[in-house]
Amino acid sequence: MLSRKLLLAALATTSLALAAHSANAQATRTWVSGMGNDADPCSRTAPCKTFAGAISKTAAGGEINVLDPGGFGALTITKSITIDGGGGQVASVLAAGTNGIVVNAGAGQTVILRNLRINGVSGTPTGGLNGIRFLAGGSLHIENCTIFGFTQNAIDIALSTAAATRVFVTDTTATSSAVGISAKNSGAGNLLLSMQRVNLNQNSSFGLKADGGGGTGFLLATLADSMVSGNGTGVGAIGGPSAGVGIHVTRSSIVNNVTNGAQSNGTAGAAQILFSNTVISGNGTALSSVGGGALATYKNNETEANFALGGFTGVIAPE
Repeated sequence: MLSRKLLLAALATTSLALAAHSANAQATRTWVSGMGNDADPCSRTAPCKTFAGAISKTAAGGEINVLDPGGFGALTITKSITIDGGGGQVASVLAAGTNGIVVNAGAGQTVILRNLRINGVSGTPTGGLNGIRFLAGGSLHIENCTIFGFTQNAIDIALSTAAATRVFVTDTTATSSAVGISAKNSGAGNLLLSMQRVNLNQNSSFGLKADGGGGTGFLLATLADSMVSGNGTGVGAIGGPSAGVGIHVTRSSIVNNVTNGAQSNGTAGAAQILFSNTVISGNGTALSSVGGGALATYKNNETEANFALGGFTGVIAPE
């Protein structure tokens, strides 16, 4: 009789352990739908309602996919993950009075945000703060996203890390905010920012702002095949006391910006913007150098029809 009781107890303990494991298991792929429910397991046939509901059920390195159009809510990401809104539909985050997506992941972790629309409801009493805010992580990929209407930055790269960090922005529009893309690392690590086929339009302060203040690493950015138009200043490089800031603009158009097409500010430290195969036209001042900031050219740009020219500060011979 005693042996039978012990056997039953062991079986009960095993069943409880298996049930707990099943309850806590995380899928490598989860799903959200405008008609979903966060109490569901986020499977293809029983999707969740919000990104926040799905992320707790998604394993690190996994993927959240959007099934159909909907608004899926603000989110904080603390692990490697991919969020894909799918092609040809509205996968939206509406961020009134807050940040849209905050990335605060661990060292070496990768976050991919793809096919999303992030709306800060500009002009309302509760406008959103930042569309995507990158605070920590190894790398961030922003692909085919539209981010607009924020009181601060459409994309805010605001790191404080000693490790090298990489950000990739492709096929993305950042518009109608105070700053389109703001990049800064107040730590010792290098920040490497790659942008291709990006539209930075009608941001009241800067289209692109690379700020070396407070950090000791380099901030190096490349902007290629892109449109920078209708901003206060199109492209800005701001040097810091220890960090050098460099931006290479190539095969792009910097046009119709209100104050400056591009400004390099070396007042607090080394800053340089290098231009190649780029159109700079229709700006209040085409090129502005402050405090010895460098504006270099490969002598293959088109600079014309600006209200004031400013000028390049140096010529670099292509290799």
